[in-house]
Amino acid sequence: MDIGTAKISPEQRKGIPHYLIDLIDPRETWNVVRFQQEARKALAEIYGEGRIPILCGGTGFYIQALLYDIDFTAMQEDLPLRESLLAVYRQDGPEALHERLRAVDPVSAEAIHPNNVKRVIRALEYYAACGKPISAHNEAERNKPAAFRTASFVLWMDRETLYRRIDDRVDRMFEEGLTDEVRRLKEKGLREADVSMQGLGYRQILAALDGTISMEEARERIKQETRHFSKRQITWFRREPQFQWIDRSAYPDTAALVEELDSRVRAIFGQMDLPGRKES
Repeated sequence: MDIGTAKISPEQRKGIPHYLIDLIDPRETWNVVRFQQEARKALAEIYGEGRIPILCGGTGFYIQALLYDIDFTAMQEDLPLRESLLAVYRQDGPEALHERLRAVDPVSAEAIHPNNVKRVIRALEYYAACGKPISAHNEAERNKPAAFRTASFVLWMDRETLYRRIDDRVDRMFEEGLTDEVRRLKEKGLREADVSMQGLGYRQILAALDGTISMEEARERIKQETRHFSKRQITWFRREPQFQWIDRSAYPDTAALVEELDSRVRAIFGQMDLPGRKES
């Protein structure tokens, strides 16, 4: 899954080690617990080399789970329940599943998009296992002191520029062969119910390949849903006080932006101090 994920290419990595890329098969289930475990391994390796790790990405909940050591021990998998919830999804669609969540946890329902079936199911599983909303659990975990000392930044730009870049990127993905990528995954037996196929771009093209919508409609849906996703990302990060917001357009080129980030990181950590765990 290279194109639809906008995976950084080996050439773009320029010999710098990157972690948690090409880690699992698309048929395997990926979730926040597994991410937390794998990310901790990567951090230990990077710190062991005396280097500063950079956690890069836009999924705020995953970032929070790592930086605050959120405890997921209560979120044990309930496979029979999960299968029954997936059956609801297949028969009645994502909105029906989302309404179930709204009935028991309106806060999570507001934060989780109906199409994010994986997270909706996890929230319902948590409520079934613990008898309380996962939103209350997450809020309690959020109030824990951070497990790491961090320098945290959000790169942003004006909405018009952002939306234009989103549209351009989607068009570029189609030019690079996104449709063929999804077709190959479909030929391997992957379907919309698979977690990997619920990502932006994959489920829309899968619907087009199944004849539910046209390919041009799939392209427009990807653009629209990516714009909606970016709005939710901005809302999530706005409420996190530790993030410094940097206007990408204020810097003439990448080198100037890197210099600014380097200056801010050094101001936070000092010239030689590494941002390891507080107890280390």
